[in-house]
Amino acid sequence: MLKDAPILILDEATASIDPENEAVIQRAISALTRGKILIVITHRLGTVANADNIVVVNQGVIEAQGTQEALLKNCPLYAQMWSAYLGTQDTD
Repeated sequence: MLKDAPILILDEATASIDPENEAVIQRAISALTRGKILIVITHRLGTVANADNIVVVNQGVIEAQGTQEALLKNCPLYAQMWSAYLGTQDTD
């Protein structure tokens, strides 16, 4: 981000952060990367829920890709993972 590169790759950038701070960091990343290509590798589905394109990889093979909405409708694996992700969220 400091070099003003047109493409940024973030690999598990917020993996060790609690959900509250992750949201703050995600907003900052969004502001800093506006107009750039951002490739995010993550296991936290909430991190990519608003992405233009999500690629679902299953055992090293691309299972599906698309928007959150399309994947929830057309990819049983993603729908199952999203359901599990929602089950882990704090309901306070």
